[in-house]
Amino acid sequence: MTENPGPADAPSRAVVAERAARAGARVAYEHFRTDIPVETKGDDTDVVTEADRVAQRETIDVIREDYPRDAIVGEEEDELKAVPDQGAAWVIDPIDGTNNFVRDIRVWATAVAAVVDGEPVAAANVLPALGDTYTADADGTYLDGEPVTVSDVSHPRQAAVDPTIWWDFDHREEYARACKAVVTRFGDMRRFGAAQAVLPMVASGALEGTITNVDPNPWDTVAGVFMVRQAGGKVTDLEGDRWRHDSNGLVASNGHLHDELLEAAREIERLD
Repeated sequence: MTENPGPADAPSRAVVAERAARAGARVAYEHFRTDIPVETKGDDTDVVTEADRVAQRETIDVIREDYPRDAIVGEEEDELKAVPDQGAAWVIDPIDGTNNFVRDIRVWATAVAAVVDGEPVAAANVLPALGDTYTADADGTYLDGEPVTVSDVSHPRQAAVDPTIWWDFDHREEYARACKAVVTRFGDMRRFGAAQAVLPMVASGALEGTITNVDPNPWDTVAGVFMVRQAGGKVTDLEGDRWRHDSNGLVASNGHLHDELLEAAREIERLD
């Protein structure tokens, strides 16, 4: 059950979130495994395509049909880049995992979160190339319409953990420490390259946790964080405080292993 029950129209927002995510994912998927040109935004690993842009526009168009005056926070083009603390907003990522997308790897997601006064009240992450749709509302988290919960794994050596969010070339020593912190504490490491795919995996019990010391963008995290919490998991910043859209770093877990994951995340910058 959500910590913030949200507005009276939260069920409607959940419906719109799923409809918008499905629409954006459908457009993005039409461009998947085609010869679409690839551009870079900031560095060699920060890529974008026209598919990102058209999928974002389609997602926004669907939202605007029901909520024409709500704020939009989005990765591409001129949308807001921070979540407002007051009022209603939608946080969207048309293709989270664009590096996977352009490499013809199926792990990428179109993510939509409905937010009210800075707190998510509904979310939908659609992974069309995998055929998976994750949603979350006031009552729980779902995979393809079926309720899911975080795993009950409580022994670190039975856990699989993902170090998420990209470390740029000026911080590769942190990337190395993140990987070492995971493989020396937990049973195995996965790295999927798309936080909005990884966080739902934690929510559904496929992974026990994910960590980063990088300050994540809201479009990479807000929807998935809501899913983890609604599935019974825990999400904090590096200090162990409740995570929100402007927090430092991110530690998401099934709850049973949160202290161990927090310790691993702190080791990335040797915060202890």
